[in-house]
Amino acid sequence: MCLFAILRWVINALFLITITYTVPGVQVSGFYYALLVVAVLGLVNALIRPIIVVLTLPINILTLGLFTLIINGLMFWMVASILEGFSVTNFWAAFFGALVYALLSMLVSYLDSSKK
Repeated sequence: MCLFAILRWVINALFLITITYTVPGVQVSGFYYALLVVAVLGLVNALIRPIIVVLTLPINILTLGLFTLIINGLMFWMVASILEGFSVTNFWAAFFGALVYALLSMLVSYLDSSKK
């Protein structure tokens, strides 16, 4: 179980490096920075994102959950502002980077659940 968590962390870092080639405006300095970004992004999504989702619940209900995509982009952009080796030029780069990252991470989670 722990081995797959480490493997998932490395796969997500590789996905983040792939995003730098597919989404203009997203840059990572190297693989070790990508590992750090994935770890910090996981912490931000586990600790800060739920608070933001609860605070913006009325807007999220009005938009039928689509505002969550905006929140994901903002969390992605916030991590870029915290770490030096990771940069995002604008909100739309963060939005599409977070969208692609979430879809690829969802794929890894699906493959993990299909093994059980």
